[in-house]
Amino acid sequence: MKEIAGDLNASGMRLAIVVSRFNAIFTEQLLKGALDAAARHGVKEADITVVRVPGANEIPLAASRLAAKGDADVVVALGAVIDGATDHAMLINTSVARALCQIGLDNDVPVLNGIVCAHSLDQAIERSGSKAGNKGFDTVVAAIEAVNVLKQI
Repeated sequence: MKEIAGDLNASGMRLAIVVSRFNAIFTEQLLKGALDAAARHGVKEADITVVRVPGANEIPLAASRLAAKGDADVVVALGAVIDGATDHAMLINTSVARALCQIGLDNDVPVLNGIVCAHSLDQAIERSGSKAGNKGFDTVVAAIEAVNVLKQI
C-alpha cells in the first residue's frame, strides 16, 4: 500500500491571497492570521501576493486570474459574509464556494475557501481570531498541505 500525505513545509511555495474589504473588521484579522501561518511554515514574504477586492462576490474572478496566471502554487480566498434579514448571504456563499471549486479544477491549482460564513456577528468574531481560532490561519495551513499532497500525486 502506498499512502500519500502532505506536510507543512512551505519553503519555496508561492501563495496568493484574495481578501475582501467588505466586513474589514473581520477580514483584516483573517489576513493577519493567514500571513502568520505562511510565515510560521516557511513562505517568504516575497512569495506572497495579496489582492484586495470589494466583497466576497468579487473574490472568484480575482482568484481565477491568479490561478490561470500560474505565478501561485495555491490561492486562498478570505472574506466574511454575515446573515441578514434576507437570503442574500446564502446566495453569495453558495455561488462563491462553487466558483472557487471550479477555478481550482479548471486550472489544476488548489483554491481554498477561507470565507467566514456566519449567522451572527458573534460567530464572525469567534472565527476571525477569538474562541474558534482564526480561519485565515487554518486555511493557509490547509493550503500548504494541499500543495504538498498534489506534488506527490
